[in-house]
Amino acid sequence: MKPLSTGLYTVVALLLISSLRPIQAQTTADSAEPLSYDVTEEVTVTGTVSSVLMKAAPGMIVGSHLLLATPNGPVDASLGRFGLQGDRAVSVATGQQIEATGVMKRIKGKSVFLVRSVKVDGEVYTVRNKHGFPVSPQARKRASEKTGGNKESL
Repeated sequence: MKPLSTGLYTVVALLLISSLRPIQAQTTADSAEPLSYDVTEEVTVTGTVSSVLMKAAPGMIVGSHLLLATPNGPVDASLGRFGLQGDRAVSVATGQQIEATGVMKRIKGKSVFLVRSVKVDGEVYTVRNKHGFPVSPQARKRASEKTGGNKESL
């Protein structure tokens, strides 16, 4: 009796694994492309900060966000994990006018603006490098020490 039940479990396990494989392949392909960052697709968005989110709300990608009111409608501007944290973090408040440079992406069915730099009151803050990777507070500090405080160097 045991060989039959072992064989049945094996067949059921194989069926489950084979049914999951296409879903995993699709998920990997879908998530890899939207997060790619092409500096040649960068645009600058000007808007008023309607909300500052230190942590992502449910349904948003991980990290801090600025919700912007722009002439073309609302924009979810993602600053990544470190945008509002640590040394040389973006200093912004609700109601301020800003310029954000980055790339618009469609992730999980929603438009997200992956911000590379933010200009607030004449100060430029770099939150991602030219490849779209979030810049840590330690990296921002090292870069400002090398450049004498120039926030645009990354």
